[in-house]
Amino acid sequence: MTQAPTPTADTVRRLVRSLLKESANGTPGPDVRPVAEGGEHSTWWVGTRHVLRLAPDREAALRRRCELRLRDLVRPHLPVAVPTSVAHGEWAPGLTYTLDIAIPGGTAEEHDVSAVGEADLAGLLTGLREVPVRQAETLGVPRTPPRSLEALRRMAVAAAERLAAADEFDPGRLHQLTPPGAAQLAAQPGAAVLAHHDLKGEHLVVSADGRVRGVLDWTGTAVGDPAEDIAGLALAVGSGAAVRAATLAGYGARPCLRGLWLARCDTVIRLTDRLEGRDDSPLQLLRIRLGRAWETILLERVTELREDPEDDEQL
Repeated sequence: MTQAPTPTADTVRRLVRSLLKESANGTPGPDVRPVAEGGEHSTWWVGTRHVLRLAPDREAALRRRCELRLRDLVRPHLPVAVPTSVAHGEWAPGLTYTLDIAIPGGTAEEHDVSAVGEADLAGLLTGLREVPVRQAETLGVPRTPPRSLEALRRMAVAAAERLAAADEFDPGRLHQLTPPGAAQLAAQPGAAVLAHHDLKGEHLVVSADGRVRGVLDWTGTAVGDPAEDIAGLALAVGSGAAVRAATLAGYGARPCLRGLWLARCDTVIRLTDRLEGRDDSPLQLLRIRLGRAWETILLERVTELREDPEDDEQL
């Protein structure tokens, strides 16, 4: 099996010169520099107006091809921007690229989301639920089964004990989620919606005034559990804001609590993996996400979940 080439600044410059008119006639063209988030050099800033994304392998290339079609499907349903490509093709045999127009703004790691921004997130969740699932699947979007919250809880309990030994976390906090509670928060039949599945902070474009202006990277999108996107927002903007946005979008207590506990268990497991050398994510970022996911919110006091017809529709 041939090893995929590693993209370099020279690779990007040559490709950009072939794509952008301003790079013609022997002029140097715009500056190129790798995007720092994620530690990968497969995404590059091209000047101030474009972003070049290079698929590092054939699996990623397949996802990028699907993403191009998917973005056109979801765009009419969302109140926030979805990247638009001005060019796409192959930068190496079988490996795709997309040259996208940059959406102005920072990330949710750089700017706090305001109350109006939470309404933008609610519109995002609402719009995703409105995207026809069958159409998405015909484009190649996979269907992902819901995760077992009880299995995740058990993993988190074991991880929390190791975090306690490192003085990173109080494992008693996980006692709030009991086995019966995890069972009660299991995903319900008929729940599947189109879920972005990676709503972390660097994928939310946020303006200086706290409005959410766009959502990036749709390569992980799947038909599946809507609580996964609520969990993603808990990591990106905090549990309180995530639950308020989901509630504004019409989700009831069950999917909100499920998303909250998915996020909490995930952050405990990920931080443990990082401390024990199984994860190379930035340590400080994992600690920040742990704090966001474990924000105390009033919804945690709900001990009985009635069978809400609205929940049944969404779950």
